[in-house]
Amino acid sequence: MNNIHLEKLMWDTVDDVLKLKVSKEQKEFVAPNRDSMIDAYFALTEEEIPVFTFGIYLGKKPVGFLMIAYDVPWAERYYDLPRGYYYIWRFMIDKRYQGNGYGREALKLAVDFIKTSPSGKSEYCWLSYEPENEVARKLYLSFGFEEKKELWKEDQEIPAVYKL
Repeated sequence: MNNIHLEKLMWDTVDDVLKLKVSKEQKEFVAPNRDSMIDAYFALTEEEIPVFTFGIYLGKKPVGFLMIAYDVPWAERYYDLPRGYYYIWRFMIDKRYQGNGYGREALKLAVDFIKTSPSGKSEYCWLSYEPENEVARKLYLSFGFEEKKELWKEDQEIPAVYKL
């Protein structure tokens, strides 16, 4: 489509992705990429959770960040999720590149990656988003994710599932 592709984050590419930001209005919805990388580090080292971090690129230019995990214990505790699932833990497109379809294409690439079963087979992919984040909600629902409001607790994000 737009030459959007995912690249595994490496020592020489992480700094450019860490500089990406969402708009002021979205800051309460998405953790900074630096915080996400710290979360990924501790998930891998402390809990041995498989975590995949990607830069979302338009050609050679980083335009977003994506983090996928497999069997996240805290999500199981909060949302009663089943074992053996992939979780799109973080997903963002930089404020300068939003509104161009890059998020939709990157989400497709994320699901395609998950379908390769890098940590094991799964029937579902989950994600969650803040109830006030209408832009994310519209994207995820239009892609085919289904909200699981019966699992939602008022002070938390809304979980949504996609059947692989």
